[in-house]
Amino acid sequence: MDQGTTLLFGLSGVEVEHVVPDGYGGRVVHVRTAADQVPACPDCGVVSSSPKGKATSRPRDIPYGETEISVVWHKQRWRCVESACARRTFTDSIPELPPRARVTGRLRRAVAAAVADAARSVVEVAAAFGVSWPTAHKAVLEAAKTALVEPEPTVALGIDETRRGRPRWTQDPVTGRWERQDPWDTGFVDLTGAQGLLGQTEGRTSQAVVGWLEARDEAFRAAVRFVAIDPAAAYAKAVTKPGLLPNATIVVDHFHLVALANAALTAVRRRVIWQTQGHRGRKTDPAWANRKRLLKARERLSDKGFAEMWNAVSDSDPSGQVLAAWIAKEELRALLALARTCADRALIARKLYRFYDWCATCDHIDELVTLATTVETWWPAIEAFIATGITNARTEGTNRLIKQVKRAACGFRNTDNSRIRIRLHATRKQRAATATTRTLPA
Repeated sequence: MDQGTTLLFGLSGVEVEHVVPDGYGGRVVHVRTAADQVPACPDCGVVSSSPKGKATSRPRDIPYGETEISVVWHKQRWRCVESACARRTFTDSIPELPPRARVTGRLRRAVAAAVADAARSVVEVAAAFGVSWPTAHKAVLEAAKTALVEPEPTVALGIDETRRGRPRWTQDPVTGRWERQDPWDTGFVDLTGAQGLLGQTEGRTSQAVVGWLEARDEAFRAAVRFVAIDPAAAYAKAVTKPGLLPNATIVVDHFHLVALANAALTAVRRRVIWQTQGHRGRKTDPAWANRKRLLKARERLSDKGFAEMWNAVSDSDPSGQVLAAWIAKEELRALLALARTCADRALIARKLYRFYDWCATCDHIDELVTLATTVETWWPAIEAFIATGITNARTEGTNRLIKQVKRAACGFRNTDNSRIRIRLHATRKQRAATATTRTLPA
């Protein structure tokens, strides 16, 4: 027995006797149970001192080096000395290899870390570690039981949806009509703490959100003070349900508000080109050629670029509708820029009035009327954003992690497995823990 080899092998509870080649380019490590391991019956727990014979097993272990390594465990078989115990004999076992285990604990942990941290597929990880898909998947489920616990209370909650798969058409068995089914999942993210993705629920309706929130305890729902969402009526309806989140205030993410303004500007540009030119935008149309400049923030445009854009669009659009929509977009951006500046209510009111006044001046442009109406509808939530500066950026980042897991798995058929794998990868505590561990060869 070589103590140095035992230390290098590093499997707690066993000692290396010798290492020999297997004849196929690999190595076989022969180990025996360490002397400090107590032979206790796994059923009754009584320590035995009555050996019966020898036994060997070949547990699967983590890869080591460039060639394959096999483990042969030479164990002692013992008699159970407890007369009331139904088990008559048992063999040595250690925490890393409990009774009937065929895979070491460190291999199971390595498989789970590879799937959870790197978002690798179970099939690919199983092949890399030389185990079957059920064995690898079971290791992931074991890790999920420890890592995925009931969400802790959080002050700010982010809600957003992600598509679970491609749209499908299903036939109603009663009416015979074909209906389009869009599979969506709604995710809940901790915006202020370190929990990351708190959970998911199927669908993007108010009933789905209410169901997930009602499943949380009263302390969790009472602790939520702010809920960041897109301008989605279904989510707002769920959050404002009486008694569900008694202390919560809705905050609209400003990114989506700017996106609505850009969408209105794009709609005006396309409509004006079609009305004046009789065709879709082409590179010879100044408004189409400057479409990216129109969507870019004014402060990110150079004076030269702004002048070229303004003059070209002004000359090609006598009605001035495109530039009017651009000004409305910039007025809305100026209003939203007051967030995190401790602006007083008078300044906020002046910026809001400038936006409304411009849209009212251009009331012949339907797109701007719609934009102003949307801002008016969501103004309490927009004002909450200006006051708090809370955004849904962390939720959008979590959506990227969710999509990464889905791409690696090439889709999921089992929604339970999907949510376990996604939350295991997107939980910040899990990612922080695995980031400090050393990457294994596989």
